[in-house]
Amino acid sequence: MLKQTFLFLFLTAQVVHAQTKSKVIVTDLTRIKQVGGIELSPDGQQAIYTLTTIEPNPDQKEEYEYKTHIYQTGLKAGDPKALTRGSESARQPTWSPDGQRIAFVRTVKGKGQIFIMSLNGGEAWQLTTSIYGASNPIWSPDGKRIAYSSGVTTTQMLADSLLNPGKNGPAWSLEKPGFATNNFIKIDKKIKANPDGSLAEIRAYLNKDVDDKKAKVITRLNFQGESTTEPEISFTHLYVIDVAEGATPKPLTRGFYSFQAGSWLTNGQGLLAVTDRDSLKHPDREQDNAIVFIPANGAGTRTVVLAEAGKSYGSPEISPDGKQLAFLVSPSEGVNFAQIGLASLSGATVSNSQLVTFDRAAGNLTWTTLPVSGKGKKAVSGYAIYFTASANGGAPLYRLDPATRQVTQLTTFDSGVTAFDVVGDQVVFAKTEIVNPSELYLTNAEAKAQTKLSNHNDWVSQRQLSLPEKRTYKNSLGQTVDYWIMKPAFAEAGKKYPLLLNMHGGPTAMWGPGEASMWHEFQYMCSQGYGVVYANPRGSGGYGLNFQRANIKDWGTGPAEDVLAAATDAAKEAWVDTSRQVITGGSYAGYLTAWIVGHDNRFKAAFAQRGVYDLTTFLGEGNAWRLIPNYFAFPWTPEAKVLDANSPYTFVQNIKTPLLIKHGENDLRTGPIQSEMMYKSLKILGRPVEYVRMPGATHELSRSGNVRQRIDRMLRIYEFFERYVGPDAQGLTQK
Repeated sequence: MLKQTFLFLFLTAQVVHAQTKSKVIVTDLTRIKQVGGIELSPDGQQAIYTLTTIEPNPDQKEEYEYKTHIYQTGLKAGDPKALTRGSESARQPTWSPDGQRIAFVRTVKGKGQIFIMSLNGGEAWQLTTSIYGASNPIWSPDGKRIAYSSGVTTTQMLADSLLNPGKNGPAWSLEKPGFATNNFIKIDKKIKANPDGSLAEIRAYLNKDVDDKKAKVITRLNFQGESTTEPEISFTHLYVIDVAEGATPKPLTRGFYSFQAGSWLTNGQGLLAVTDRDSLKHPDREQDNAIVFIPANGAGTRTVVLAEAGKSYGSPEISPDGKQLAFLVSPSEGVNFAQIGLASLSGATVSNSQLVTFDRAAGNLTWTTLPVSGKGKKAVSGYAIYFTASANGGAPLYRLDPATRQVTQLTTFDSGVTAFDVVGDQVVFAKTEIVNPSELYLTNAEAKAQTKLSNHNDWVSQRQLSLPEKRTYKNSLGQTVDYWIMKPAFAEAGKKYPLLLNMHGGPTAMWGPGEASMWHEFQYMCSQGYGVVYANPRGSGGYGLNFQRANIKDWGTGPAEDVLAAATDAAKEAWVDTSRQVITGGSYAGYLTAWIVGHDNRFKAAFAQRGVYDLTTFLGEGNAWRLIPNYFAFPWTPEAKVLDANSPYTFVQNIKTPLLIKHGENDLRTGPIQSEMMYKSLKILGRPVEYVRMPGATHELSRSGNVRQRIDRMLRIYEFFERYVGPDAQGLTQK
């Protein structure tokens, strides 16, 4: 009897505790703080990192601004302190080799510039004043120089005597119809613009129209950016500058090419960087990347380190002793992901290149020297490479032994490591988990014990959260599909609730408890009284290459089978009202939403976000157009019928489910025209459809777009569904 009384009191206390917690509300989006940009000091005793917050815009009511500032921690719980503050963000912090200073980037007059800050006190001072801007600072091994990147347009290249000494055009063709060479770019300033004059004067007039922003002349293949068309190509070049006030930077790279991912050789004589393999091919057409050596004196020419036709090499990372190179490599075309490669390194020459067996998409390769405790001292036991990879619903931290090429998983699938650094056996990382969207942690080389260092999102402890339950399903291909079910946050026994099927895009994205971008959306909908089910159907990343390729030539039928199986199972829960099911998804999942409601009538309402609906149109409209040849075929080939067979628009006449369609006005990743086609066709057919266009919004609306529009998006999901499955719903359906 005493035990029963104690149990009753315990359970009662638990209920009371739960009732004291509040809902996750839509504006909690503005309270989430994201940890990133982590870097440990060279001695491993301190760390710097960035914290991105959402702050009210002081000049515009109801608007918000993203702010990023740099923090420092002595690796003790609760001791992080801000190193930068104010209205201007600071980002990309990096330690000097002696651990006494940091370099970081701050915007000055619209351009990023590199600043230096002493950690012994004093104000940060501006190192660069580049007209092109400066980013991605990398200290030389001796701490006397910094290499950095600058973005330069074609027009700027033509006028820059350092980057383009002859002020000539590129060696590759600009593909101007009717011109055999690139000589047309050389404009004779003596010729006056005259619309009624000679051909030369007419051409001068037309060139002036371009300069005056009255016309855009497009001859390149990849002319669509994220938010606007981009007739001009921009190039990324590497510079080096002495760390001294008033120092003059020196370009390390030149010409109409881009160079990225610089990594210093340990002797300081140069850097490894990534560039196009074929320098005579138009950058929009060249898909192969090479790793090259760039001398630090600025006088030498680049030397190819790793390159092969049909492959893209990237992310060169040099071991602490300078004798080994880690890199990533993948086929340049098709549905693939990069594999880890290892090679011996002597100066800028590699040998014994081998791939590591690991069937996930690795990233953030980071070398460390592993110590072993001795008698009063530490001796080197070898090297290790730490990295992360999306896998099975999370983003675990992994460790690779370069000697044996064996990979060890260090953290679990139910959390996501979003940033990390390692020095010796000290690992500092940012983690997303079910109970907290982002915090900083300290652990050891094995990641066995974890110490929470920051409290940036502790407000979440006052919210009632829904905990996802993982389940699996065996699909028609014999593959195991992971999915998760989340109950309404305040579910009461005996009551019934609507069920939301929420789907991810990509199609190679992956969701799970460790995926950061959906933390708020899932919890918000659960707080609003919805159950949520989400799955990783065939074609998702995080489950190996065969699983990722399982939706080639099948974006609709197969993936729909997988997500609907998850929804069917979730609908068996006692708390689900099976007559009140709704569905949504964005990007590829906007496609899948439209596909499903064209083939299945179980859902009371649907919300298709920034989707692709007609694959042939998508080839011309979106900057992600290479998905078409990679997954299907070009429209002019004999296999082109597969495009119509896989297009939701082909089945538009079958859609009777009330549908809300949303697209960003400046979204050129998927393009808004198809959403207009879908809306107009459904309107002609007399179906219940509503269309929302977000002015100025790009494809990144749900992740990093205008905050007010992100809030608007969430509220529209909820409000539209409430029309059909809420307590005041009229139960309207289309006959």
